[in-house]
Amino acid sequence: MEVFSKGIHRALVPLDSHLENVAGIELVESASIYRMLTQMDLLRFLKAQESELKGIMSRKIAQLGGVTDIIFGVSERAKVIEVIKCMKTASLNAVPIIEASSAIEEDHSQLINGKDRKLVGTFSSTDLRECPISQMQTWLHASVLDFIELLSTSSSHTAADPRSSPRELVTCHAESSLGEVIDKAVTKHVHRVWVVDRMGLLDGLVSLTDMTRMIRVSLL
Repeated sequence: MEVFSKGIHRALVPLDSHLENVAGIELVESASIYRMLTQMDLLRFLKAQESELKGIMSRKIAQLGGVTDIIFGVSERAKVIEVIKCMKTASLNAVPIIEASSAIEEDHSQLINGKDRKLVGTFSSTDLRECPISQMQTWLHASVLDFIELLSTSSSHTAADPRSSPRELVTCHAESSLGEVIDKAVTKHVHRVWVVDRMGLLDGLVSLTDMTRMIRVSLL
């Protein structure tokens, strides 16, 4: 939990060792078999133990300090190729798609402050992996919202997972319980849950790292 609460997404776990009474680097170097453990695996396990963690899981995420409220997104009018450049520069794996404003002039090729803006979608690196190679060059110049729509109707995406919906927004509120947020992340298999107010305006996000950290700090 300490490792994953610091932003590490996955780690190799040694399952056996030829040495006895060793730990740390010696154990890792002597192991012949490894398994991959991810943040999602850990949260899925903790969710299964919810009855024993009820005192923590029932608390509000805002109360636990789990909401990241400085958040940057992209306009729905931004081109996919521009969004990719922004994400690379800012080292982001995903960004919220924000409704374009008619009241202010914005540069749709840059990241924008998403706070208190209407959330209309999500764009992530996973979406790029699911894009048909034959359509990649053309779709990169589509708006990010059109790209998500094209991806949701493509035969390759449907064949990969007919249950998934790229347009589905996984959201919660600042008053939501930690257990509810973890349940949404695990059930929908997403790496972040957007925090919105009652009008659907973006208030922040809760990542898998945040969820792990909240539980770990509460247990200490």
